[in-house]
Amino acid sequence: MPPDVPIPASWRIALPHSTAAVPIARALIRTALTDIDAPADSYTAELLTAELVANAVEHTDGDEPIELVVELMAAGCQVEVHDRDPSPPGDLSRPAAGSTPDPWQEHGRGLLLIRTLSSSCGHRTTEQGKAVWFTLPAIPAQPSPPTRHARAAE
Repeated sequence: MPPDVPIPASWRIALPHSTAAVPIARALIRTALTDIDAPADSYTAELLTAELVANAVEHTDGDEPIELVVELMAAGCQVEVHDRDPSPPGDLSRPAAGSTPDPWQEHGRGLLLIRTLSSSCGHRTTEQGKAVWFTLPAIPAQPSPPTRHARAAE
């Protein structure tokens, strides 16, 4: 993106209430965070977004679209997934008693990943249902490797 084009601070995208929403959401996050050189880890954002979208599709009924809301901040990014079901998700603050994921099952690790890899996460009720969210911190700027000329001067 050219330097004179402002980076959008946030956006909201409607996704289909189907499993097709997961790869769409992954691609949107990957493209958005890498194309505009956002400060957050795009790989982790992509993984956690896919978990939230998959949970919204799997655990809510209806054909109403779900929404992906992304906010870029100097301190990182926040991603929300909105659905029409007001029921809270599983506990995002700590694992439920006896809820250790079975290593032989394909499901059951999403909330663990979100709790572990995000800097914060939670949910809130909305007028249409709920929003489940996570934040990722900014990645510290990495020093540039020395150039060949700088190394030769040493």
